[in-house]
Amino acid sequence: MRLFINLSQVLLFLLNICQISQLSADTQCPIVPITPSDRRPSKNTFRIVQYNVEWLFVDYYAPMDCPGTHCTWVNQSEALIHMKYVSDVVATLQPDILNLCEVEGCDELNMLCSPNYLDDESYKPYLKQGTDTSTGQNVGMLTRLDPLISLFRTEEKVQYPLPGSNCGYTGSPGTTGVSKHYITEYKWYGRPVAIIGLHLLAYPEDPTRCAEREAQAQVIQNVIVQYIAKEYEIVVLGDFNDFDAEVVDLNDNVPSSRVLRILKGLDGKYTGQYILHNVAADMPQSERWTDWWDQNADGVSSPTEFSMIDHVLMTPFIQTKIINVGVYHGYDEFYGKYNSDHYPVVIDMDPLI
Repeated sequence: MRLFINLSQVLLFLLNICQISQLSADTQCPIVPITPSDRRPSKNTFRIVQYNVEWLFVDYYAPMDCPGTHCTWVNQSEALIHMKYVSDVVATLQPDILNLCEVEGCDELNMLCSPNYLDDESYKPYLKQGTDTSTGQNVGMLTRLDPLISLFRTEEKVQYPLPGSNCGYTGSPGTTGVSKHYITEYKWYGRPVAIIGLHLLAYPEDPTRCAEREAQAQVIQNVIVQYIAKEYEIVVLGDFNDFDAEVVDLNDNVPSSRVLRILKGLDGKYTGQYILHNVAADMPQSERWTDWWDQNADGVSSPTEFSMIDHVLMTPFIQTKIINVGVYHGYDEFYGKYNSDHYPVVIDMDPLI
């Protein structure tokens, strides 16, 4: 009897360890190896892709009931079909660094790399868990080039509305941080590079979200100027949920916020202390659309329902290394689709990094 009890306790202990390990894997995987490696199949290419993959959730997230009735995929079967569609897009594009928005955690990133989907061991997942406990969404990366430092976050909060805001917010002042983002570093072209992957608050035209999003942009600007002071190059990429007034999209959408201007160094607390360029400036205006919003709720996409809210910003030196840039429009948008409601931004860089 004593032996049976001891064996039971051991099995229970091992089960708990397994469950804790699975929980940890699901939430985050920010740690880089001691010796980073370059696993690009060809050293003649270097492709960066920004992709909002729309609710890449497989593990059930109860606060959002996802997969379930409160997100796009109503059950796990639909979520797995969506995973296959995402993997097909990634396999087509073959990014060397892929920034993913709206991913649940590392389980999903590992699944995306697995034999049932990409079947590609050259990719490693990295994700620093954010603080958006409402949706459970995070920002992560799949990469063939390991970062030099483990992913981290800033927990700074900034008061909104910012001075000079034209968002039309009339409520009491508040504070906000950037719930979904990560920061890491590389060395490219002989220079240190800071990478900031982010997903800012939704609803471009909502006054409250506009004011909060401007504050989020100020938080990121505060990070950028610290790196600029250390002579780093900068890449900021993600779903900004806002428009660029200087690089207008397909439908000439104009922002009510200064989010892009703050991030580019044209506005905000540190106006003029640095400049970031939007890579969309290097593509025709007719190609500048990354997101579908079914404005009339008819289940069918039309040209006027597309906008560009996914962006990649770079310091001038890194911008000079761009060979080609565009948006991959390889699938249609409609009610009942399994692809994302966003399109990937694709940048081919000088491969001699």
